[in-house]
Amino acid sequence: MPITAKGKFLFLFLVPCLLYVATLHIMPLLDPDETRYSELADNMLDTGDYVTPHLNHVVYLEKPPLETWVTAIFFKLFGENEFSTRLFPALCAWGCILLTFTVASFLYDEKTGLYSAGVLSTLLYLFVLGRMAILDIPLAFFVCLATWAGYRYLVGSRPVRTWRYAMYAACALAFLTKGLIGIVFPFAILFFWLLFTKRGRDIVKLFSPVGLLILCTIITPWIFLAQKANHDFLWFFFIHEHILRYATKIHGRYQSFFFYVPIVILGTLPWLASLIQAIRARCTGVYDVTWGKANLSFLVIWSVFVFIFFSISSSKLIPYIAPIFLPISIMLGHLFRGYDEQTWRPMRGSKDKFYYYLPVAIQSLLFIALLLTPCFMKDHTELGGDLIISSPRNWWGLILLPVATQCLMVFLPGMIKRRFNTGWFLTVYLLSALFLISLVFPASAFLAPYKSSYSLSKAIQIYLPAGEGIYQYKTFLYGIESYTDIRTSVVDSFGEMGFGMEKLPAIERAKYFLSQQDFFRLVREKRGSVYCIAVKKGSLNELKQEFPRLKVIWSNGVQHFIRLPY
Repeated sequence: MPITAKGKFLFLFLVPCLLYVATLHIMPLLDPDETRYSELADNMLDTGDYVTPHLNHVVYLEKPPLETWVTAIFFKLFGENEFSTRLFPALCAWGCILLTFTVASFLYDEKTGLYSAGVLSTLLYLFVLGRMAILDIPLAFFVCLATWAGYRYLVGSRPVRTWRYAMYAACALAFLTKGLIGIVFPFAILFFWLLFTKRGRDIVKLFSPVGLLILCTIITPWIFLAQKANHDFLWFFFIHEHILRYATKIHGRYQSFFFYVPIVILGTLPWLASLIQAIRARCTGVYDVTWGKANLSFLVIWSVFVFIFFSISSSKLIPYIAPIFLPISIMLGHLFRGYDEQTWRPMRGSKDKFYYYLPVAIQSLLFIALLLTPCFMKDHTELGGDLIISSPRNWWGLILLPVATQCLMVFLPGMIKRRFNTGWFLTVYLLSALFLISLVFPASAFLAPYKSSYSLSKAIQIYLPAGEGIYQYKTFLYGIESYTDIRTSVVDSFGEMGFGMEKLPAIERAKYFLSQQDFFRLVREKRGSVYCIAVKKGSLNELKQEFPRLKVIWSNGVQHFIRLPY
């Protein structure tokens, strides 16, 4: 694959734009994560409080406000919608792609840079999370940028201080994205790399008074103002949300140390089959690649540190591991570059053909099987104890393109390579990009009924009488307020709002945050109907048992809009 201006435009701008920006508006916001950050930005604009974030009108100090600030700006520019809510994480995902090209080009050359950027931009992991309004992809971008800036400073024959200052500035932005981890990661990765390469004496070069001044200048104003506005901010933010969350079980999640092993493996889809092909060819001596000891050690230590840090944490979620995929993509890109440049050799017999096509055939069949699964779902199919509806209308039409793409993936790259002796990587890359883009429409149709409150919100706007309030029974869908602008009361589902709820005046707390007993008493005492939402099947059954005359006004099989008479 020659390096041309058109090639750079394709890999670094056109395909990333289509994957991460142009189609952001198609899927409704998903609860609870995306609607949470939409509500934070909306509340910031409504209150004019740019220091203390508010969620459902209560103080929310779990995370710093950088993404909320930027999203609020996008709301002003483009309106409050799905595109604006997701734009900042999407731009950061694009930034990761450009950064991958930059790092790989420096470590190896521009060709490896394009291969690596192509791999990262079409990883299923980045495609899913890079299009979601969550903090982890922006954090990964700033952490990786800081790590790279520090590395550039350390490996320069004549150290340029600007790189070190850039590291501190990127660390500050990472801190304002998700907290202390944004500062710890870059310094820790570079620290262990220096020890491994026997350059321990250079560790002191990481520390800079001017850099600390830059860091403090960026982050201290918010910390100072947040503490001034909330007397318990420092304890809650640094002790509860960092130290205790990492080291204890206060979050209630109990995953194995090996939780991230399948996440990393599956995160490399749809390149996993190609990786197996490339490794097999490498082991049989078909081609070779020169890694460079210093370069490879940097990428490996970067990956290993991120993996071990999160694996030993008591709190594990899939998005946390995001910073690992940039160095992994560079290693994959360099490996694929060597595999792609090998001269085509005719396969000897059916055994060679079998082992060549087997990995990608299995991967494609698994994707196709997953896409076909909704076709065989009946109404009221069980999913995690709740109900989901049958497959969306026109499901066959929605999955036609991704299924066709997977069929082409089995034989087209090899055919192109066999005929032109080049183009294998480009073909896999374009097919992968087309496959991912084509997934947006069926994913939106399938997930919306039970992961988004968009349809429920439309039903509320139609069926809720004017002037009536609405209660969320043992659930809280932030999207209700995002889509309806109606403040709902919460029954026995306070969760992350518990800290801020305690700061409310007693009257307001009693009105908007109710126990189950208080809610039942309110229904019995009120003259007229009470309108509420229930999501879990158990919650709906509880309400039926307590109020047999209830009426389900609207339901999609998962979410239920209910009128409670007594």
